[in-house]
Amino acid sequence: MESIINALGRRKSAVARVYVKAGKGEILINGRDLKDYFKEETLQYIVEQPFEVTGTAGMFDVKVNLVGGGIKGQAEALRLGISRALCEANKEAYRPALKAAGFLTRDPREVERKKPGQPGARRRFQFSKR
Repeated sequence: MESIINALGRRKSAVARVYVKAGKGEILINGRDLKDYFKEETLQYIVEQPFEVTGTAGMFDVKVNLVGGGIKGQAEALRLGISRALCEANKEAYRPALKAAGFLTRDPREVERKKPGQPGARRRFQFSKR
């Protein structure tokens, strides 16, 4: 039985549940191919970055459940999930490269909540002196 490594990646309100196993480089997101799910090449590049940094392009099959957030947040959540899974697969070989590239750090920035009595989180209604 071959082992499937699962990891979790989050960014903003996007959550990526990642399942990685040895294979031929297939990436399935919510049952769709990577190129079909992320049409923009920059987003495809973001997702494939961990494989390029570790030199493992085409060595692993990835199956992903992606929920929440926008496409950029989803791509970055997926990058974190893949990086964590690769790290679990072979700590000594992949961790230093991934850490140096900054792919193992969860981006903590979240949307600030809207406050009562104003139109946004920080925005105020126009002040009128009289």
